[in-house]
Amino acid sequence: MATQTKRQPRRTAERILEVTLELFNRFGEPNVSTTLISAELGISPGNLYYHYPAKDELINSLFDRYERALTELLRAADEVGNVEDAWLFLHMLFELIWQYRFLYRDLNDLLSKNRRLETHFQFVLKNKNQAVQSMLAGLGRGNAVSIAPRDVEPVATAMVVVLTYWLSYEYVRDPRNALEPEAAGAALMRGASHVLSLLSPYLAADQREHLHALVNNYTLGD
Repeated sequence: MATQTKRQPRRTAERILEVTLELFNRFGEPNVSTTLISAELGISPGNLYYHYPAKDELINSLFDRYERALTELLRAADEVGNVEDAWLFLHMLFELIWQYRFLYRDLNDLLSKNRRLETHFQFVLKNKNQAVQSMLAGLGRGNAVSIAPRDVEPVATAMVVVLTYWLSYEYVRDPRNALEPEAAGAALMRGASHVLSLLSPYLAADQREHLHALVNNYTLGD
């Protein structure tokens, strides 16, 4: 008699993180209690505490996942050689930020309460800045931009600031709808186009036209 293969259930710790991320993203971390998380999962608070004894441990675990994914993604900055590459790279960055958008929506509040995040997010900013500078170097090698060495760091910093706080800006613009899943496409497109617009004064003429075409195509497709 053939043996029926049973699908192995996901581990409780993984399920807890998945549901917690969904709730944090939907309602904002300050508005989600461990009681709500356990109720959403259909488990007892004691079971939740067994895996994650404090809410900060949930936050830290999710941040660790984000940081690992970000570190891997930032390596792609070295492969950027033209505006289209940069557009794709920034979209991928914004997609990852969107996946963990609670971190950015509640960033200042989280940093004020969580010393570990305060320290690690400084490394996140540093790594983003280095990646953007690598992207600018690649665009320079591809003759897509012409930028003086003294301008590289301030331009990279300005791009990282927009990357980091773009979802906060979207939220202020439209608090009821900005961070809902159906708004993601438009929000990410606007973010990527505004980050790249900071390069407009330095772009070669054909690359500037290509950037405008990319933005128009995405706008029309939205």
